[in-house]
Amino acid sequence: MTEMNTYEAVVVGGGAAGLSAALVLGRARRRTLVVDAGEPRNAPAAHMQGYLTRDGMSPAEFLAAGREEVARYGVELVRDRAVDARGDGTDFTVHLASGGTVRARHLVIATGLKDELPAVPGLAERFGRDVVHCPYCHGWEVRDLPTGVLATSPLSVHQALMVTQWSKDVRLFLHETGESELTDEDRRRLATAGVAVVPGRVAGLVVTGDRLTGVRLGDGTVHEREVLYAAPRALPNNDLLVRLGAELCETPFGAYPVIDERGLTTVPGLWAAGNTSGFAEQVINAASRGYRAGAAINGELLFAGLDAAARV
Repeated sequence: MTEMNTYEAVVVGGGAAGLSAALVLGRARRRTLVVDAGEPRNAPAAHMQGYLTRDGMSPAEFLAAGREEVARYGVELVRDRAVDARGDGTDFTVHLASGGTVRARHLVIATGLKDELPAVPGLAERFGRDVVHCPYCHGWEVRDLPTGVLATSPLSVHQALMVTQWSKDVRLFLHETGESELTDEDRRRLATAGVAVVPGRVAGLVVTGDRLTGVRLGDGTVHEREVLYAAPRALPNNDLLVRLGAELCETPFGAYPVIDERGLTTVPGLWAAGNTSGFAEQVINAASRGYRAGAAINGELLFAGLDAAARV
């Protein structure tokens, strides 16, 4: 790559959303670059679920197939990190960690988010295995096992109730939640669903033969569990959006850009897709968001070109 290349579209982030946008743009014969730092959110998981025809595929295999597909259509891919971006009202300039600089008429931010896990010893090492966060992602694989849910917010009650769809042996470890914080409705629903409520902080996990076998409380009590749901705190990778002046909306899951139905932010030519645009975008939803943004960008480029030619 030369020091300064100009593209019709630059996609920052090579996950499902970014590659999907690039695939549409490549097939539309648009000069497109994907800048990928190679840090997918779902890297700890051995498999991904819920993606029609790709259910059970490993995330690494999925992304490798995606990169191969977009390359067929002339999309350029570079393993690098976008560290800064500026817009002048017409184009965007993206600065890369390697020292290179690229320009783009449209810029897609698909940098996802990071998961900040609860500070329980041993939890991070088992995340994506028998410590999980999403029943739709992992519930089938851990169905009918003795299950725990680590309470870290008021939404943990909702998570525990959801988990009962996959296991009837569920215990809610209050951990950071006081018993007084449970509403009467919470208690009624938990009791109806058969969820046992366990007060006290969780001090660590019990692992036997590389398998989770228990959850240990601060008083030393061990509850035999083979699965633990632990909701991470979402940290959106929105630095580039902030630098470019996109309007953000604060949510209980972090700050996400204000976008229209296509993914366009409040900055013309600046798009967001995947978990950069919202917390709950699973792989299949992220790919859909990317597809929609790619198609919209192609339309914008087409009509901008026609309008410019008509003025000559």
